[in-house]
Amino acid sequence: MGTKSVRLDDDVYDYIEAHKRDDETFSDAVARLTRRSSITDLAGLLNSEDVETMRDAIDEADEADAEEVREVRERLRDS
Repeated sequence: MGTKSVRLDDDVYDYIEAHKRDDETFSDAVARLTRRSSITDLAGLLNSEDVETMRDAIDEADEADAEEVREVRERLRDS
């Protein structure tokens, strides 16, 4: 793989240098800091208890939404 020289403003260079990890080259740091996030970056972020709590909250919200839809449907039928 080849190399290229690039010009960076001092503030950009300082930012990269401040966020560069000890085990990274400057190129590694630039690659990491400029790559797009992926959904796989979230893997392992939540533990199973957090996931279960979120699923329960989603299920409750879905039930509440379904009930509201049923109520609106009944009101429209009665009108």
